[in-house]
Amino acid sequence: MTDRLPALSLAAVAGRRQATVELAAEIERRGFPGIYCPSMGDAMGLCLSIAHATKTLHFGTSVQPIYLQHPTTLANQAAYIHEIADGRFHLGVGVTHGPVIKRLGVETGKPLSDIREYVESMKAVAEPQGGLPPITLATLRDKMVELSVEVGDGAVWANASRSRMAHSLGLIPDDRIAAGFYVGNMIPTVIDDDITAARNRNRKTLQGYVSLPNYRNYWKAAGYEEEMQAVEVAIAAKDNEGLMKAMTDTWLDDCTLSGPAGRIRDEVEAWFDAGVTTPILVPSSASGGQMKAFDEMFALFAQ
Repeated sequence: MTDRLPALSLAAVAGRRQATVELAAEIERRGFPGIYCPSMGDAMGLCLSIAHATKTLHFGTSVQPIYLQHPTTLANQAAYIHEIADGRFHLGVGVTHGPVIKRLGVETGKPLSDIREYVESMKAVAEPQGGLPPITLATLRDKMVELSVEVGDGAVWANASRSRMAHSLGLIPDDRIAAGFYVGNMIPTVIDDDITAARNRNRKTLQGYVSLPNYRNYWKAAGYEEEMQAVEVAIAAKDNEGLMKAMTDTWLDDCTLSGPAGRIRDEVEAWFDAGVTTPILVPSSASGGQMKAFDEMFALFAQ
């Protein structure tokens, strides 16, 4: 069991935006230390609302894709929220995934050079606006971790393997960690006494991620070569049942949280022990929507 509370992931979708802002205030009331918003919807708009709806918790974007807007625009928005929130805001930026870039129809360069230039451009224009909040890079593999040390104030993963974290965190100098370098990871979480149902829900969440070559390469490096090769065979054959079988329990339990309340609490503690200073639980429910998932989350940490 853990006495250390994780942060939570929160996204606002059409028709539930006001309810989501009210949920942010409830997350703070229940003592959770942070809220971090994924790229779906308007994450920056939600962060501005959270700034007004809360008083003490830290919050920010987990991933604000850099190709959505000019760096000057994002720098101005970030500086504004940073001031309004009295320093509680963190700006997480990332290059996003190939399918999103294709949908946006934008021209891109190489991920590392693109994000380095983007962050440098933001820093160049932000000083007259009051300065930027801490900048976190959405990362996965080694070179982006190293870049987060070079140009950022933290790194945030999504669906990282816990068994790989010692390697990844070994790329961050000890003095940066000691100085408060942000280390976050978004962890799909399903709380259910039926661990099979919980795992199957998390499999659906990660189905899109295993379709991405950069994620498969990361998981291969984490020791799941056989699983990712089976995933590739299933994708090529358009075999959805085979794809789900390739996503083994061992692999799944290394990058998600599934099962009864006690098991989830123990696994959260294990993520803290692995060096992730800010585990960000991404709640889903095996038998309901987002609001039910948050009710289950609140019940879990009220025990």
